[in-house]
Amino acid sequence: MEEENEEKLASVSNLVTVFENSRTPEAVVPRAHRLEKDECHRPGCRPPQSSGPWERPSLGETLASESRTVTRRYLNSLKNKLSSGAWRKSCQPGTDPGSGTQEPEKRIVQELLETEQAYVARLHLLDQVFFQELLKEAQSSKAFPEDVVRLIFSNISSIYQFHSQFFFPELQQRLEDWTATPRIGDVIQKLAPFLKMYSEYVKNFDRAAELLATWTDKSPPFQEVITRIQDSEASGSLTLQHHMLEPVQRLPRYELLLKEYVQKLPAQAPDRNDAQKALDMIFSAAQHSNAAITEMERLQDLWEVYQRLGLEDDIVDPSNTLLREGPVLKISFRRSDPMERYLFLFNNMLLYCVPRVIQVGSHFHVRTRIDVAGMKVRELSDAEFPHAFLVSGKQRTLELQARSEEEMISWMQACQAAIDQIEKRNETFKTAVQGLEGDTQEQELQSEELGLRAPQWVRDKMVTMCMRCQEPFNALRRRRHHCRACGYVVCARCSDYRAELKYDDNRPNRVCCDCYTFLTGNVVPKDKEDKRRGILEKGFAMGSEQSLMCSFLQLLGDRWGKNGPRGWCVIPWDDPLVLYIYAAPQDMRAHTSIPLLGYQVIAGPQVGPRVFQLQQSGQLYTFKAETKELKDRWVKAVERSASGQIPGGSDGDLSD
Repeated sequence: MEEENEEKLASVSNLVTVFENSRTPEAVVPRAHRLEKDECHRPGCRPPQSSGPWERPSLGETLASESRTVTRRYLNSLKNKLSSGAWRKSCQPGTDPGSGTQEPEKRIVQELLETEQAYVARLHLLDQVFFQELLKEAQSSKAFPEDVVRLIFSNISSIYQFHSQFFFPELQQRLEDWTATPRIGDVIQKLAPFLKMYSEYVKNFDRAAELLATWTDKSPPFQEVITRIQDSEASGSLTLQHHMLEPVQRLPRYELLLKEYVQKLPAQAPDRNDAQKALDMIFSAAQHSNAAITEMERLQDLWEVYQRLGLEDDIVDPSNTLLREGPVLKISFRRSDPMERYLFLFNNMLLYCVPRVIQVGSHFHVRTRIDVAGMKVRELSDAEFPHAFLVSGKQRTLELQARSEEEMISWMQACQAAIDQIEKRNETFKTAVQGLEGDTQEQELQSEELGLRAPQWVRDKMVTMCMRCQEPFNALRRRRHHCRACGYVVCARCSDYRAELKYDDNRPNRVCCDCYTFLTGNVVPKDKEDKRRGILEKGFAMGSEQSLMCSFLQLLGDRWGKNGPRGWCVIPWDDPLVLYIYAAPQDMRAHTSIPLLGYQVIAGPQVGPRVFQLQQSGQLYTFKAETKELKDRWVKAVERSASGQIPGGSDGDLSD
């Protein structure tokens, strides 16, 4: 037993030594096991083109004409077969009718040895003929780079040395000694771990096919060498692409034969346990190659995205993963119509892109890069823009609109999953508040992170007056400006300040008077404080969370004209007996207030399906809702307030 263990260790040690020197131009191969290219067609040696049911000559011809696309498709098909086991159903090994007198397990070992002999001949052709001849031409003529040749053939030299010096000789020796040692499980167990080297070859296969096609068209000397070898007898009238497929197909072939070998063994055969363990190891090596195919596809997808972005961002990195991409609508704070945009969500960043009109080269221009670390996402309650959601990052905050509720949920879930993964990996990026719900939490978070992250800008049409001094805006004398710290819409006088903002690399930005005091600690001069707060002011714009009922209503009647303007109407929770009418949702001051107590509500066919009126002592107010359902909810809410019935917090069905 000790002598056998020492022999195994020596064999493995020799194997490692061979791998370290596998790229030498002339590998030293024992004479007994050397397979010269003119020996592969000698009597008893199966020709390369008939080495097993996995070979399909027509596929080689297809690859010769469509090497750029078929190779990727073939790898995808192979990966699916390895994952699902479907290849076992379609590629069952056949039996040799002339070998009926042999033990079934020995016949399978014989087939394994014959296919291995043909496979070693094919590897010899790849490594010692194609690879060496191309390398020699590159060194002498300098017509194409040596590195291109090495990239095309990857680690084929290591694979060839392993099979020619170890795997094939061990199988051959065991079959010669079959009477004394009728087993192969221990041999395969010893050598199977080295089959994981196939993952490097498989991962590089698609790139190798691309380089082969490119340099065949680009370099006549490169093409001449390949054509000369392909026309030789040793190549068997097959293309180089077909020969390069052999290593990709070999591992499934091993598993197929070894599985049949285990099935044919008698129940008490001494090799059953070792053979089953060897089968598991072969399967593990095949899965290792499958994982390499998946990794190769992931990196190739990253490269394709990289090209579509015009190489503007260095995203081709092994740690990057593309999670989701697709078109969205960007809600503008100035324009009324959303704008077409495109998002690329990775595990560590969100790229906000603008599609190029003329797609020459890149298809998109990267407008903003938002780090996932510190990013927040939540749904927006906006009647004007359904399926809207907010992405708030340190670099920028975006209001986006999806085309459907399902698409919005999908984007939010993808963003939140990326955020959760980043937070798990790095505890320093965990935030104190998980998920923003409502304006109150938004304001609390804003004071904590003022200047540290890009704010959500209030849209221009949501206000008619400065959100600091409450003076109405007009086109000539009082224009709208945005505070870069809080996002409020303010007038020029209230935004005539500069403060350094950390999210913008500490560059000075235009901020409002309140943010200036908070960020710098400097007090605003008293002559600039001109805030006139009226009795109609309710702090700030109210959403559904702070109101019993709120929505836009069209104002009709003699008071506002036949086709009056729309007003943002609010019945607050903290003042439920008064209806406040704002010019816009984010206005700090209402222009009209109506004490509802004692008013009569008129609704019915006589005034219209979407119209209701408030009447008391000669006072008449007429309102028109956007839908009949919204009108009915307003009538119910106003009737309660007019009768003095203050609703409790449980009547959430009244809120809009």
